[in-house]
Parts: sequence; C-alpha cells; structure tokens
Amino acid sequence: MPEKMIFSPVIKEQGVPFIAHLQDEGGYVDGEWAEGKETPTELTGIILPLSNDDLKYAENGTYTVKEKKLLTVDHIPEGTKVEYNNQKYTVQAFKDFSAYTDVNIYLMRWREK
Repeated sequence: MPEKMIFSPVIKEQGVPFIAHLQDEGGYVDGEWAEGKETPTELTGIILPLSNDDLKYAENGTYTVKEKKLLTVDHIPEGTKVEYNNQKYTVQAFKDFSAYTDVNIYLMRWREK
C-alpha cells in the first residue's frame, strides 16, 4: 500500500478560519442527564464549492450551489453547526479517506439564517 499523502501543511498555509460549534460531552447532574455545552471553536480548513460530480452523484439527496466541501485536519462530528463567511452550515456527511491522506473531507449543508 502506498504511503499516505500529507496535506496538513497545505491546510495550515492556505486554509481559512471558520467557527465550529462543538458539543461538549454531557453528563449526569444530581441524577438528571444534562446536555454538554456548545463551544464555538475557531478551526482552519479549505472550503470549496461542490463540483459537478459531487452534485451529480449526491448520496444524501439533492444539493444546492450553497452547499460546500470542507477539508480539514480536525475531526468534526456530523451535525456540528459551522459558520463561515457570515453563512451558517451543518456538517452532514464525512468521507473517510484516512487510509490515503491526513485530511478529513466533510459536506457542509447550508442553513437559512
């Protein structure tokens, strides 16, 4: 098997900042379950429009031109809310290429304001 392609230096140099609202782990408080807090965290990634192939072979339904592809070295759970360029998105899908590269690829679904 070939070695992994290392793109993390490119992400760090060419990436843009975005805010991911990461959910802290919940826990029991006085015998009652309490959801974890949502913590806005600044991360770096490369954000791209979806290609024609992405739009053509959509697994999760129909996409619009407002959906984006996110490449980052960070792990972001599905369902996480993301803010970029004054737009709000939800991380909807993850493509696992960990056998080939050090970058995680996510689909960010656009949310109305």
